[in-house]
Amino acid sequence: MPLATGDRPYYTAPAISPNGTDVYITYNAFTTPYRDDTSSPRGLVGDMLHADVVGSAIGTFGSLARGAVGDPRGSSQNDLTAEFLGDYVYAAATRTSAVGVWNDTRNAADRPAVDAWRLSLRTGTTVSRPAPETDCPATFGNSDIFGAAVTDPTP
Repeated sequence: MPLATGDRPYYTAPAISPNGTDVYITYNAFTTPYRDDTSSPRGLVGDMLHADVVGSAIGTFGSLARGAVGDPRGSSQNDLTAEFLGDYVYAAATRTSAVGVWNDTRNAADRPAVDAWRLSLRTGTTVSRPAPETDCPATFGNSDIFGAAVTDPTP
């Protein structure tokens, strides 16, 4: 399956039309290489692909809907210890259309103080835990669910 250059999917959801003529895949992907630190920006994106099925062969996939890239460092679990990249990636198809949803961090603001604190949990250094309500931008922790409704491009 051809992915966009640089995409490294981590959650995927397939859907097949009831008549078996179309396959859709919705996925979340990192757009940057693995990072072993919390200070380097990373990209996160959602994408929805489609391919026709002819006989028993699946054709070439193409993108029907692609989200905007966001930085997942701006997302957070409730306890701040890690980003929140939930498994909210789904797809469903009918004979003529499909829907897909994915995690999206385009509206999340990174906070370097949180990045430093998260790293300190791994390294054993002492860094004060930030207070999100006073130390972070209002959009810190803002992970959303975005999606798309598409029609079959080759009915």
